[in-house]
Amino acid sequence: MVRENGSVIVERTQSSAKPRGRAARRASRQGGAEQNKHLKVPYITRNIPTYDLLDEESLIKIEQAADTILAELGIEFRDDPETVDLFKKAGGDVTPISDGVWNIKFEPGMIREILKTAPERFTQHARNPINSVDIGGDAMVFAPAYGSPFVMDMDRGRRYGTLDDFENFVKLAQSSPWLHHSGGTICEPTDIPVNKRHLDMVLAHMRYSDRAFLGSVTAPERAVDSIEMCRVLFGSEFVDQNCVIMGNFNSTSPLVWDGISTQGIRAYAEAGQGSILLPFLLGGAVTPVTMPGAVAQGLAESMIGCALTQLVRPGAPAILASFLSSLSLRSGSPTFGTPEPALGSLVMGQLARRLKLPLRCAGNFPTSKLPDAQATTQGMMSMMSAVQGGANYILHSAGFLDGLLSMSYEKFIMDTDICGALHAYLKGLEVNDDTLGLDSLREGGPGQHMFGSAHTLRHYETAYWDTDFNDDQPYESWFEQGGDDATTRANRKWKQILANYQAPHMDVDKEEALLDFVARRKAEMKDAWY
Repeated sequence: MVRENGSVIVERTQSSAKPRGRAARRASRQGGAEQNKHLKVPYITRNIPTYDLLDEESLIKIEQAADTILAELGIEFRDDPETVDLFKKAGGDVTPISDGVWNIKFEPGMIREILKTAPERFTQHARNPINSVDIGGDAMVFAPAYGSPFVMDMDRGRRYGTLDDFENFVKLAQSSPWLHHSGGTICEPTDIPVNKRHLDMVLAHMRYSDRAFLGSVTAPERAVDSIEMCRVLFGSEFVDQNCVIMGNFNSTSPLVWDGISTQGIRAYAEAGQGSILLPFLLGGAVTPVTMPGAVAQGLAESMIGCALTQLVRPGAPAILASFLSSLSLRSGSPTFGTPEPALGSLVMGQLARRLKLPLRCAGNFPTSKLPDAQATTQGMMSMMSAVQGGANYILHSAGFLDGLLSMSYEKFIMDTDICGALHAYLKGLEVNDDTLGLDSLREGGPGQHMFGSAHTLRHYETAYWDTDFNDDQPYESWFEQGGDDATTRANRKWKQILANYQAPHMDVDKEEALLDFVARRKAEMKDAWY
């Protein structure tokens, strides 16, 4: 069915459901869901070590700089006296600045002491229990990109995102075995009023995915709505005892936590739900231009957010987080996928492990405007830093383009293939008599191929990651079959996925209760477009 807003995505996907000719031959080469079965997991358990960039002396200097920021400069809090009161009771030195604005300074060690009650590892439950994810320790979770106002594809170019697009990306994420989490605001559904769109987004995650997801954070009442919808889906008692939803909260750098964010953090923590506490740092604009200074400031801001969760409810899940970005000092534009923030992400991994907190950092970050070579090189620079640094929750794993302004259908497909390769990379190598393969050499001896050896046949399906997207044929075969580039293949694939998509089962009574909740909440509010 085509929506009244003019979207024809579903209509196009139906037309490409049965490829013919060259497209049929290409489809026959791609095993799709049956490939790499040995790598499919609800979340990754890393079997390679993290990369520790800095020595002990350097880490202590960064931690001391963060303590100095908190003790000498303090953090500014706005429009949330309850949060100010919590920190004051915990020992913070509160100074009123103006009506609704306070500065709080913290003695060195105070915040770290508060953080001791935060879990080092926790489970976020999905409505399908086999898709629940662990976050922390050696667990790693990939989630789609988050927050883009625009979407783009080869057919219609760049445009404002709609609810159709949002639902499509939820379906694409659900259909990929290489993502573990449904994410949050995958794109902004700008055709829905601002004060109501959170209801449609949370509902889409619940109906079209059976994985864990993020809730709304744009206003305290929207955070409450998100949690209440989870009580409908999971049951109130289960929600009270388990983490089923998380919020992704930004500080207002430099050194400010505004009341919208802190009230939302308190809402999630009071319900025992998770929070990701994230400074968005643009080097030279809202943080020192040098990366060690940016890391120290980001550590200070994120620690404060994490500490707030523990003051509200000790033991509530909290994720230390950083979003480090360089800046073009010639133009003032943010730059992504550059080496210095990648190094910063490695250091954040070390600092998170010292604090015994789960970490969110980096992701697949390009500023390219198209899913091209620039997008790939920038994206891999930042994505590998998160993987090597030991991040536990990696938002922006798929779809990110245009410096986070655009969500790309084709880039989403390309990125999920990279995520599949990373599953194999993070599995590491097991060295034993079988994997050394001496029997394969002995079977034929010098000068003999091993295509048909018992060892090769035994490991045929598991020895290598097998892409279902890349074209690795000889040039002549590729040319004869149409010579399609990666973007064209990705365009075809996302349409095929949506054409074949089937929603995971949901109990009819729960679905009706959720639809009723959304309808009632929308009826209680007038539309607001700001």
